[in-house]
Amino acid sequence: MRGGQERVARVVRSAMISGLRGRGYAAAAAAGGALKQTVLHDKHMAIGGKMVEFAGYDMPVQYPDGIMESHLWVRANAGLFDVSHMGQVRLHGKDRVAFLEKLVVADVAGMAPHTGGLSVLTNANGGIIDDTIITNLGDVTGMVINAGCKDKDLAHMREHLEAAKKSGMDVDLEVIEDHELLALQGPKAMEVLIKHCTGIDFVHMPFMMASYGTIAGAKCLVTRCGYTGEDGFEISMPAAKTLEIFEMLTADAAVRPVGLGARDSLRMEAGLCLYGNDIDETTTPVEAALTWTIGKRRKEQGGFLGDKVILKQLAEGVSKRRCGFLVEKGAPPRGHETILSEDGQEVGVVTSGGFAPSVGKPIGMGYVNKPHNKSGTKLQVVVRKKANPILISKTPFVPSGYYKVPE
Repeated sequence: MRGGQERVARVVRSAMISGLRGRGYAAAAAAGGALKQTVLHDKHMAIGGKMVEFAGYDMPVQYPDGIMESHLWVRANAGLFDVSHMGQVRLHGKDRVAFLEKLVVADVAGMAPHTGGLSVLTNANGGIIDDTIITNLGDVTGMVINAGCKDKDLAHMREHLEAAKKSGMDVDLEVIEDHELLALQGPKAMEVLIKHCTGIDFVHMPFMMASYGTIAGAKCLVTRCGYTGEDGFEISMPAAKTLEIFEMLTADAAVRPVGLGARDSLRMEAGLCLYGNDIDETTTPVEAALTWTIGKRRKEQGGFLGDKVILKQLAEGVSKRRCGFLVEKGAPPRGHETILSEDGQEVGVVTSGGFAPSVGKPIGMGYVNKPHNKSGTKLQVVVRKKANPILISKTPFVPSGYYKVPE
């Protein structure tokens, strides 16, 4: 029996790694390549990280314990992710909010101090340039942008910044180059961070709140957020302190370093999008089931790029929408596979898919035409020329573990 279980585990691990290659992860370039590195690169190598190219960086996709075990560890304990490849941006000036609201769908003006939320940058057609976390840091506005979109995001923002300044707006953009970003995720994340971070009342810190605290003698920006569906924190810290903080946190028995492979399977179970797969410049937030990121005032007033398209979709509906599905039988899809109705008509396309360790079966997401995207609808997905049965399901696929402040 043990041998059979090990063979199944090997097959699952192989399938998960194969799926990552289809979602923008590739084997790392040979020595001398042009890949960028985070401050922790040598540490990842020293502790057995398997490095791959992702968004131009040499990043750990997994550690010796493997993707599946890392995934399950985060669901039960706490995992530490190096996400320093992502972009950290600050907007300054008295007109920074008005400027930003022309580029994103969020009600930035309505964000209370030291709170934030997920939003999207849109283009003139209502398509999504990138998804981003925006935080009101008091006298500045913070943004975290995706690694693979940094260059185009900054070019887009600078183009509009130049026009804003010419019109007399007081706004400036700063790219944070001297700080790294770690994400501590899982149900034990708070009990771990309380031991090492002073200056923050974590018990009364709600989801999507940011605060400055001290870790290993360094001032760090700690935001209660993450991309796993669990409680957790993203910690922006001085680059010079990152290795010390990484080693301090992973020395805790509840914490293990976790790579991008498990981050991908965790976010899929949480029903969260991967830019470039589930959302891109051809999909709108309405089609992507991200209507909740559009502030109430913005739905009424617009004022952002692509507002006419998006507001029309809100009023009239869309013909397709992103949805989740369970694979009832057969191999997991990876992305780009055709989705069929039970009678064989093409009704959609897969954007993400893979084995879900917490669910115990393959899952996926994709864009499906109405009315076939209703929860409970039975469809088929074509994998290796074989049509496998799937069931449209609500997301997240597992219960969310986001923190709620005790009453």
